[in-house]
Amino acid sequence: MSLDRGKWATAGPETVAPGVHRIPLPLPNDGLRAINVYALEQPDGLVLIDAGWSIRESLTVLEASLIGLGHRLHDITDVYVTHIHRDHYTQAVELRRRYGTRVHLGVGERPGLELLTTLRTDVPVTSLDVLRRGGAPELAARMAEGYGEFDASGWEPPDRWLHAGTVPLRHPLEVLPTPGHTRGHVVYRDAGRGLLFSGDHVLPHITPSIGFELGEPGLPLGDYLDSLDLMTAFPDTRLLPAHGPVAASTHTRVEELLDHHDKRLAETEDALGAGARSGYAVAERLSWTRRAVPFGDLNDFNRMLAVNETVAHLDVLVARGRATVSEVEGVARYALTG
Repeated sequence: MSLDRGKWATAGPETVAPGVHRIPLPLPNDGLRAINVYALEQPDGLVLIDAGWSIRESLTVLEASLIGLGHRLHDITDVYVTHIHRDHYTQAVELRRRYGTRVHLGVGERPGLELLTTLRTDVPVTSLDVLRRGGAPELAARMAEGYGEFDASGWEPPDRWLHAGTVPLRHPLEVLPTPGHTRGHVVYRDAGRGLLFSGDHVLPHITPSIGFELGEPGLPLGDYLDSLDLMTAFPDTRLLPAHGPVAASTHTRVEELLDHHDKRLAETEDALGAGARSGYAVAERLSWTRRAVPFGDLNDFNRMLAVNETVAHLDVLVARGRATVSEVEGVARYALTG
């Protein structure tokens, strides 16, 4: 039985299929509440899907959860990570330091990881560039000041870069690249048992941020929508997400997400209206989150996400021929076609 919106984060380990255990791990002051990692029993130990944020509380909960399942941390032989974000990747690196655990990551994350270790900053440099292009330089300046000293400890390369293909486990996993949330995001599909370890690509209650990473922004929302469509090319599966409870149908949630973005594109088009506007000006005319919060009531971090999401939707409108864009002194100005 699927857990409700609150209990999934605090109820402890949940066996979601024979030999497959969902383990929610705490996050530091994070609105996502927790991250699910999945422990898969193998003949020679355990494999994890994602690993959590490398903080003491997370490792303590992971250890206690595994002991309750009859295992120990040193039983983890491999971690297959869905994407490079800190709450998914950094504890995998810590497990490797302590126990020699092998770490696997989608090859599409390689440019971002290399740029991160070169720039050595937690500042979301690319997102701030999008803010400036979106007409929000003051917000970008405030955000740049809000990050402390860079912690490089969790940002080592993986043991193996993953390409599309099959992981030969007891129950084989198909690696499917799903760019959008990040360029190198992958999901792991257990076709034999009808399970999808979806990371942040398909979440049951929220829509993931798009393109929140280092590197050239490209067209992340277009990539994300294509990656959602890809999920419908396969038979339906149970949805095992990184945040939120397990759900019965991946296809149902994908259809909801596609419908959401269709509506959001229409709302963005309406908010653009007559004349030329920046992404920031359009974002101010939209409401945010499921609660329809006005832009002015958001904190700076969520304003950054809102402007970046608005720019992503505007760029898709341009790609679809429904809007045009021109740049004046580094600020993109969007206008409706026709």
